[in-house]
Amino acid sequence: MCPVAADSKNSKPSSKKKINKKINSNLETVVEENSNINSENLKESSYSNESSLENNNEFSDSEDADKGLGNIKLGPKGIYTEDSIRVYLQEIGRIRLLRPDEEIELARKIADLLQLEELATQYESEKGHFPSVREWAELIDMPLSKFRRRLLLGRRAKEKMVQSNLRLVVSIAKKYMNRGLSFQDLIQEGSLGLIRAAEKFDHEKGYKFSTYATWWIRQAITRAIADQSRTIRLPVHLYETISRIKKTTKVLSQEFGRKPSEEEIAESMEMTIEKLRFIAKSAQLPISLETPIGKEEDSRLGDFIEADIENPEQDVSKTLLREDLEGVLATLSPRERDVLRLRYGIDDGRMKTLEEIGQIFDVTRERIRQIEAKALRKLRHPNRNGVLKEYIK
Repeated sequence: MCPVAADSKNSKPSSKKKINKKINSNLETVVEENSNINSENLKESSYSNESSLENNNEFSDSEDADKGLGNIKLGPKGIYTEDSIRVYLQEIGRIRLLRPDEEIELARKIADLLQLEELATQYESEKGHFPSVREWAELIDMPLSKFRRRLLLGRRAKEKMVQSNLRLVVSIAKKYMNRGLSFQDLIQEGSLGLIRAAEKFDHEKGYKFSTYATWWIRQAITRAIADQSRTIRLPVHLYETISRIKKTTKVLSQEFGRKPSEEEIAESMEMTIEKLRFIAKSAQLPISLETPIGKEEDSRLGDFIEADIENPEQDVSKTLLREDLEGVLATLSPRERDVLRLRYGIDDGRMKTLEEIGQIFDVTRERIRQIEAKALRKLRHPNRNGVLKEYIK
């Protein structure tokens, strides 16, 4: 491990971002699914990058690299739809989970990468420019080819650690749906928290990475939700005008015995109707669902709002529930699974009686009841019902 000077705190605030930008755009960081991060697996791809790295003394910039994310896929791409979410879930579902020994090995490589980056930060602070690959290798007196390999191993380890835990992000993100952010945004914000966890994880403390990462993922998601819902700050003079509008509206309502029109409020305050509307829109003043609609005033705004409109989050929630339910049912025997499907109308929405199911399987009503009871006992076990509890509000 390379030494890191104690005065690295004096480095420029943007140095970390520059390091990530320069590292990511030149290092090949494609992580092979279901592969182990070790020297043999990376030998061919590591050497294939040496010529491109040797021809570039400086790492170049890119928008993705600016985020320090390499090829990590943070969430569904393109337009947010139920299909895009499903495709993304299928993709990350194919990524193999890590064994404890693999977590430890990856964590060691990530720690080594962070020390290399910290050393480069210190160099930039002292010299005024980011070190070339050759200069960087000379800082730790390491041959150039071995140094490139060391960088590549660290970057790949970070991506493997993150990609292998993206299902944890989805699991946590589901619990924060319908709180102001789309499911896609929740996944992306949670993934950023996961990346931070990979950088901060200390494998020597003995706990699993998923336990440690859960806190960082939740923090990233809750902070994003808070930022999204934060009240927009308006100039002081607008607050004063808004206060006057509310006060005038209240006085006129008492005087007329009804809610005043915009024209009446504007006239009373000696301002144009356009200005009144602009200020009201800026303040996002709420409109009552009891507001009369039309000249006859026999309809209300609430009459025109459908109560049970499903948004994309609700669609996705149903899809995820179906997938998780299928996963739980798959732990039962085929006969138990079929009985529950028929008994509770899981496939067609029609619940069948014990007698009907008995006729289908050519067994007695009592036998079907016994199979159902046994299956339900299995489903009540914490190992099975835990995944479904998060859907119960």
